[in-house]
Amino acid sequence: MANIRPRVLQYGRMPLPQLDAELTQAYEVTLLSEQPDREQFLAEQGAQFEYLVTSAAMGLPAHVVDALPRLKFVSSFGVGFDALDRDALLRRGARVGYTPGVLDDCVADMAFALLLDAARGLSESDRFVRRGDWARGRFGVRTRASGKRLGILGMGRIGSTVARRAAGFDMEVAYHNRRPVEGSPHRYLPSLLELARWADFLVITAAGGDGTRHLVNAEVLAALGPQGFLINVARGSVVDEAALADALQTRRIAGAGIDVFEDEPRPLPALLALDNVVLAPHIASGTHETRRAMADLVLRNLQQFIATGRPAAEVPWSAAQ
Repeated sequence: MANIRPRVLQYGRMPLPQLDAELTQAYEVTLLSEQPDREQFLAEQGAQFEYLVTSAAMGLPAHVVDALPRLKFVSSFGVGFDALDRDALLRRGARVGYTPGVLDDCVADMAFALLLDAARGLSESDRFVRRGDWARGRFGVRTRASGKRLGILGMGRIGSTVARRAAGFDMEVAYHNRRPVEGSPHRYLPSLLELARWADFLVITAAGGDGTRHLVNAEVLAALGPQGFLINVARGSVVDEAALADALQTRRIAGAGIDVFEDEPRPLPALLALDNVVLAPHIASGTHETRRAMADLVLRNLQQFIATGRPAAEVPWSAAQ
């Protein structure tokens, strides 16, 4: 008798094309994004699926969860889970796996790439040379990063990796979390405003979601001050993007490096016209090595849940069920 492969609903194409092929090889996969009428498909066939694969960028809305009455497990590509409808998944009793740990180094590298670019004006100087402006004058003097104060909002895995990078630049590190991290060698500041006032560079590595939405607002940016820089490699929702654009335009902060935005892939138009902000298209985890490791964990989470009822890596609110 032939083995029956488990049916898996794939919400959309994965960021790593090889993962699409590997899922199809291992499971009976249906790609929801390619259905001519997704709502009709879910209404007619949603009850056939116990497993679903998505990504942090695509998320999973409540109406899809509600259309899958037998859903048991979601395997998500990424560390963010704010775009997964928590309430709907908890109501359904579906467990959720994700891919923490394997992208810490690349995201921390990106944080420092943005930090150095913003401080030294690398992207702006590239444009300066390409326009032919060098022949007409010198590029302006900028700020060094070495020896400065680095504030980290969110001292989790990625924040801790950013802090280790800072040691190589002889930077003093402090951080703000909801509570101090036991055993951390770094200074804990009990409020974000206090951290912003203290820091030369404020790096955001906090999780997204309702609890952190617009945590970095006009007041925090004012506290960071005209010599300060904001770096965001976390979630766009953590920053009030309109307040950031205004602070950059009026030079109430010196500059910023941003890899994530509130409405991706559409950064606020005001940001696009500014030279004192470096903009990247959400590529912090975008290396061959990290995307391969993330794909492997998506597959391992799915395989392990089917075999044992527990994924290798589970989002905190799912594991609490």
